[in-house]
Amino acid sequence: MLTLALESSAKPASAAVCSDGEMLGQYFQNNGLTHSRTILSMAESLLKNLDITMADIGLIAVSRGPGSFTGVRIGVSAAKGLAWGLGIPVCGVSTLEAMAYQIKAPGFASTLENTGCQGGNVFDSGLLLCPVMDARRGQVYNALFKTSGGKPVRLCDDRAISLKSLSVILKGLDTQCLLIGDGSALCYEYLNNDGICCRVAPGLMRWQTAYGVASASAFNDPVPASELEPCYLRPSQAERERSGTHNLSE
Repeated sequence: MLTLALESSAKPASAAVCSDGEMLGQYFQNNGLTHSRTILSMAESLLKNLDITMADIGLIAVSRGPGSFTGVRIGVSAAKGLAWGLGIPVCGVSTLEAMAYQIKAPGFASTLENTGCQGGNVFDSGLLLCPVMDARRGQVYNALFKTSGGKPVRLCDDRAISLKSLSVILKGLDTQCLLIGDGSALCYEYLNNDGICCRVAPGLMRWQTAYGVASASAFNDPVPASELEPCYLRPSQAERERSGTHNLSE
């Protein structure tokens, strides 16, 4: 089955087409252009260059959050519209989970020789994966996974958490972790200064990608387009101001 995956939850935007888990192609850009301008045009160009039509697609996959409120809405709306028009199901996956699934990308394992996990062993090594997205207001969106059985295994729910609280949790686990996501640099500096052993995922594998979304969708249940909803984890700034709530819990 062919899956068209969309990712627009943060500054990067991407579209990918996978066939039964194998990536056929991916378009990615990280220049901050409005995703409403780019995400569908990338998907259209990718399909055209792969000589694939929308009628060939059996599933639409999309990151449904957490992330940028506007970016998540754009991606979810685009996915719902495509799925409705084609009469096919859609699979919304956690952005953080999709980031963890990027360990399945070709060449990922070979870049981690300095973590003590070499070659294919990375997929079953128990390596701690720590996806982090900058959530502003002194927090990151985060979840923890370990590699086992050829895929990431979730250790906790998605959450908005302060760097201080994340550091306390990681100290308790007492193992090296791999940071993935647009919050990696921010977290690395803080955690390293706090004595946490961590590394940052290399290159493109550091960012949210549609390939990760497609890979995660293979382990999540598809739903009708009408049932797909975004997941923001916390209220938007407008909602907080309207309710008079400005402080966020850790």
